[in-house]
Amino acid sequence: MELSHLLEHHSRYRPHATAVVFDEQRLDYRAFNARVNRVAHLLGRLGVKKSERVATLLPNTLELLETYWACARIGAVVVPLSPLLTGVGLSSLINDAGAICLVTRRSLLPVVESVLAELPTLPAARVLLIDGGQPPWGDYAALAAAAPETEPPAAAVAADDLLNIMYTSGTTGLPKGIMHSHRVRSMYALLLGAAWRMTPESVVLHTGAIVFNGAFVTLMPAFHLGATYILHRQFDATAMIDTIAGEKVTHIMVVPAQIIALLDSPCFDARKLASLQMILSLGAPLAQSRKDQINQLLPGRFHELYGLTEGFITILDKTDALRKAGSVGCPPPFSAVRIVGEDGRDLPPGQIGEIVGRGPLVMQGYWRKPELTAETLREGWIHSGDIGYLDDEGYLYLVDRKKDMIDSGGVKIYPRDIEEIAAGHPAIAEVAVFGIPHETWGETPLAAVVLKIGAEATADELRDWINERVAARYQRVQAVVITPAFPRNAAGKTLKREMRDPYWAGRAKPI
Repeated sequence: MELSHLLEHHSRYRPHATAVVFDEQRLDYRAFNARVNRVAHLLGRLGVKKSERVATLLPNTLELLETYWACARIGAVVVPLSPLLTGVGLSSLINDAGAICLVTRRSLLPVVESVLAELPTLPAARVLLIDGGQPPWGDYAALAAAAPETEPPAAAVAADDLLNIMYTSGTTGLPKGIMHSHRVRSMYALLLGAAWRMTPESVVLHTGAIVFNGAFVTLMPAFHLGATYILHRQFDATAMIDTIAGEKVTHIMVVPAQIIALLDSPCFDARKLASLQMILSLGAPLAQSRKDQINQLLPGRFHELYGLTEGFITILDKTDALRKAGSVGCPPPFSAVRIVGEDGRDLPPGQIGEIVGRGPLVMQGYWRKPELTAETLREGWIHSGDIGYLDDEGYLYLVDRKKDMIDSGGVKIYPRDIEEIAAGHPAIAEVAVFGIPHETWGETPLAAVVLKIGAEATADELRDWINERVAARYQRVQAVVITPAFPRNAAGKTLKREMRDPYWAGRAKPI
């Protein structure tokens, strides 16, 4: 169940199969394995030992991908950090992880320099720059080029040894370090490769940030099977469409904002995407109208995954996408999901409560946070803090995030109910509903919207259209705010926490 020799296997038995495509570089498994070996030796020569933490502060690059695998090779623990971090955000995570090495690039060096004095475990000599270092910084490329391509000394990595610490994206506050073992990441490979019907001949495209845990749901099975993994520097709808058509891509994973951009792109043409066998949506709820659009234009391909980095998931399979419209699927084999009430007891089908789950993807815990671990992980069950219900067949329906629920005069309002209605307006590309302060009711709903390209509508028109269609008076939105874009984290998730600040509330006019 440890991953340190996975690339070596493909290098030996499928050496000429294409492993990685990045920009103009096309590497077969033998060449990619050689690069990973060089980086593994590089880290070893810097003094990185088994179980010590190596942080990365990079956007999508080939060096980031090979650092992941090099850490697995020597038993080090990789700590992927978002390149959007600044100042105290960066120093707090590096110190929390106790990272002794950092791989980054020149453009991000100013933020590293600004906090280096606050990082007692990280000397400047172990800050590696992928695009050319000079004293006191390390030169990643030069050091790797000087290292051998042979296998590094065996690190005696065991299945339950820690592979990575994934810090939560911070949509709800201070990030937490989620620990995944070699065994857990191997189960990502085994379970999800089967769920997506991947084979060694699959061509997997990823255009989002691979520091986001959701990336691993296609990354791990692709490398386990020896498939081709195409990595883009960043998401661009036109580039994605062109790559799918040109490379005959079979599998993609996208967050809802990317799906919306893809479907609304002037370059969208279902014929260019004919090679796709799987379109996976995860990271946030996707409006049902958009799911219907995909199933009409590209039938028999749509999957949806609901889950937590902490470690349980449900999957809406493509064979259920129409029959179970509105559901986020069922747990995969060896996994289970329950709905519990405030007293912790199981609720019957149809009743709304907290979603809890367990399975082989469950984390070892939160890094250095035993109390928080005990609060979230109870007797093997992850308590999600999300609200939903099961139908008679055991399929899960997500009502809302518990933290997003609006309390208006003692009435619970679920933003998703309003968002689904608003998403049906022909001018609205994206919508986010959240609570803002109200003198009488405590909170009241506000809808922020992004318009489709070329669409025209006023905030008052949209507010009235939504309020005419909601099921209850208390669901009426106080106002609609039209904005060119939503604040997002590195994973592409909408940051409702940031949207609740006075900037948004102050733009809402009373009705």
